Amino acid sequence: MADEISFDDFMKVDIRTGTVTRAEPFPEARKPAIKLWVDFGGKIGVRKTSAQITAHYASDTLVGRQVMAVVNFPARQIGPFMSEVLVLGVPDEDGAIVLLSPDQPVPDGGRMH
Repeated sequence: MADEISFDDFMKVDIRTGTVTRAEPFPEARKPAIKLWVDFGGKIGVRKTSAQITAHYASDTLVGRQVMAVVNFPARQIGPFMSEVLVLGVPDEDGAIVLLSPDQPVPDGGRMH
């Protein structure tokens, strides 16, 4: 278990819902990954990221899927690609990532409470 944090610490992490608008294989990545463009609507708009999710997902099945992501991390260079958000997931029993998403459609940009 991680160290205990305050509610104010939690509120600093901006987790939002977005819809994948584009997805491509990322063959240049050290580990198998997919490049994602996620639309968070409004002021945030479309942000890109890469995710090591190839065990459960193919790039052609992700467009239109809603995901949860941290949108207030600084951008990070991943090989030749700049990642602007962190898409969230949890490992299955084999350690492969399963994406977190709302179980019903919600507006893009909705903040997690």
